[in-house]
Amino acid sequence: MLQPPHSSLQVAAVPAPRVPARDRDQDAPWHTEAVCRRDEAGLFFAPSKEPTAARLSREEAAKRVCARCPVMVECREHALLQPEPYGVWGGLTAAERRVVLARRRRRDVELKKAARAASQIAAAG
Repeated sequence: MLQPPHSSLQVAAVPAPRVPARDRDQDAPWHTEAVCRRDEAGLFFAPSKEPTAARLSREEAAKRVCARCPVMVECREHALLQPEPYGVWGGLTAAERRVVLARRRRRDVELKKAARAASQIAAAG
């Protein structure tokens, strides 16, 4: 199981170079390049009974970290495929990820309906 990139492992606070996905070492796990590994995990996960204003502020700060991360897309896909129920992953909150997943499910249903209709037309023609 992958360790979340937001683990408490502390790495030197040196900005990570932006490395295009095609140039990355394909054997290294994506999360080794995650910028959030150098930040406090509390930024990405809510404490219990956090006031709404504090949560929104914390989430925006976490999203700013994600925005400069070279593996944001991989992180987001990980969170959507798992699915991760808590925290900010790949620049999305848990609620935002639920919306993305619902949209993907609706899109998949529509694509299946379209494929079925096309195969019925082809069979009839």
